Amino acid sequence: MSFDFAPAGMMSIQHLRFKRLWIAVGILMVLLVAVASIISIPTPVKVLMLQDKVMHTLAYASLMGWFSQIYRHDLTRLIIVVGLVSMGIGIEFVQGMVPSRQFEILDMIANTSGVVLAWALAYTWVGNVLPWFESLLCRKVVRA
Repeated sequence: MSFDFAPAGMMSIQHLRFKRLWIAVGILMVLLVAVASIISIPTPVKVLMLQDKVMHTLAYASLMGWFSQIYRHDLTRLIIVVGLVSMGIGIEFVQGMVPSRQFEILDMIANTSGVVLAWALAYTWVGNVLPWFESLLCRKVVRA
């Protein structure tokens, strides 16, 4: 397997039909993770979040997984990795300044682990779930 880090075609998303929708959903996901990371979490919700590090890993894996479905170019994916890891680290520093939250290096590691895990999975069949979903949805609409 060879990687393509040439800048040509970095932003190409010709494999998807609903490009703007998927990008908008991805932006909303980023905003949701950012806001949820900074606001005060009510006690009932904290009880549900028994494994905090697992939640961090899943949140950042979801973000990377989503955007790696949209952008298949290797250089673009690498840039997304750097951006999401930076976001995870930056949010931890912001949490250190919020009275109801706390700075944790282990959260940074969990965030980064989620990004790297989803980045690796993007090169397997998992990286084709969104195009598969689109084709399935379009087949259902055409039959109706």
